Amino acid sequence: MAETAETQQTDDSKHAARAERRAAKLAKQIGAFAKAHGGAEGQLAYIGQTGTRIVLVGEDGGWGDLVAPSYAVAESAAQKSGITMHESFDGEFAAKVRTGPYEWSRMAGIQLGGPSNG
Repeated sequence: MAETAETQQTDDSKHAARAERRAAKLAKQIGAFAKAHGGAEGQLAYIGQTGTRIVLVGEDGGWGDLVAPSYAVAESAAQKSGITMHESFDGEFAAKVRTGPYEWSRMAGIQLGGPSNG
């Protein structure tokens, strides 16, 4: 019985170490995005079993996202990166996003028979 508890404890510590490494890697990517865009803000969006999306909006209006394996990892990465986080993607935060012709043609392609997504 004690052997099972030790095995579980080892598995838990390996899982925690893996999650910490993933959060550190994501924080580094968030930092690189912020540096490239004159700063950044973000929002976390739970996307089910797939994980949690970290939506990033740069000060220049550029945007992107990253996917973390869990909400806890995403939250840790955002905290480590030091960017401002928002509860929801609306209002002044959403208004900062700047889209170009590429995004508009892709959106039109999906809804109006424009260029395909393939």
